[in-house]
Amino acid sequence: MITLSIIKADTGGFVGHSAVHPDMLAAAQEALSTAVGDHLLVDAKVASCGDDISLIMTHEHGADAEPIHSFAWDVFGQTTAIAKRLGLYGAGQDLLSDAFSGNLRGMGPGYAELEFTERPSEPIICFLADKTEPGAWNLPLYKMFADPFNTAGLVIDAKMHAGFRFEVYDLYEEKKIWFDCPADLYEMLMYIGAPARYVIHSVQSKTLDEQAAATSTQRLSLIAGKYVGKDDPVMIVRAQSGLPAVGEVLEPFAFPYSVAGCMRGSHHAPMMPVSIQQAHPARFDGPPRVTALGFQVREGKLIGPRDMFDDPSFDLARSQANEVMDYLRRHGPFEPHRLPLEDLEYTTMHQLEQRLAARWEPMAPAPLPVVR
Repeated sequence: MITLSIIKADTGGFVGHSAVHPDMLAAAQEALSTAVGDHLLVDAKVASCGDDISLIMTHEHGADAEPIHSFAWDVFGQTTAIAKRLGLYGAGQDLLSDAFSGNLRGMGPGYAELEFTERPSEPIICFLADKTEPGAWNLPLYKMFADPFNTAGLVIDAKMHAGFRFEVYDLYEEKKIWFDCPADLYEMLMYIGAPARYVIHSVQSKTLDEQAAATSTQRLSLIAGKYVGKDDPVMIVRAQSGLPAVGEVLEPFAFPYSVAGCMRGSHHAPMMPVSIQQAHPARFDGPPRVTALGFQVREGKLIGPRDMFDDPSFDLARSQANEVMDYLRRHGPFEPHRLPLEDLEYTTMHQLEQRLAARWEPMAPAPLPVVR
């Protein structure tokens, strides 16, 4: 079996939070090439979205493998050193520990991993997002694997008609549940419609009994106990031959749906599907960006990538995202642009509450009615 791992981290932004410096990408690619030559990896590519470096790797070690996670940690250490030398912003900000210990869980970098047996043709889309949170994948995954208005194969493909199973994580209580769709669809929507807490971690085909999708579910603020940047999630989706077609996988992103993130991780903004060349948020640290890198996997080799959003069919989504951004920005510090108070836990809200506590006083009771 082959494992596809995407491991990502923000180890320094160029300029501000907008991009990754070319020297950091070059160092990461050199390390990946060495690992392929040493047979740790079958194949590997480096990519970026915004200020995050993503290591896209195939190997035979399985998910959560210590050699792979340790290697990625070392690469991010190298890119952090470059960021510090160049004085880049937030150097090493996603590395929440001083030393590696076993795997990357709870250490800051995000990762999605999917283990599978290759089919005769194995098309895979790797999605990279910036300036948003893991729950940003909930809506597109629902549409890909459970919405017949998006995915015609749910109706007309015999291998898809039985539906899919969704693994959903509760990030606050650290619990998980499986939803069997379409039977559990309404129950699932009650949870995944709250993406700050409930996140789709994986999707499995009931007919093929194979995993079809995997996401990163790490939330930095819950790990660190403070705001240290948005989680900037990644996602792997397999396509075709009993799974959604490539066009059905991409279709949800023709709508620039609202996500949490953007400036200081504290605002709602539209998700903009962009080419690799445009994956550099600027205005108000946004709009949040998503790129789609298409690969054919053959004997573990990554044939590609194809820049799937570098296409005029997504121009309208980009235009609408800019319009929505204009509309939301005019709200300034008011909701619904700013996140609700319960989602501002790691900003200045607690300090304000403590500092102003003594100035709050009970409201005067309502006057008694006058009896005449």
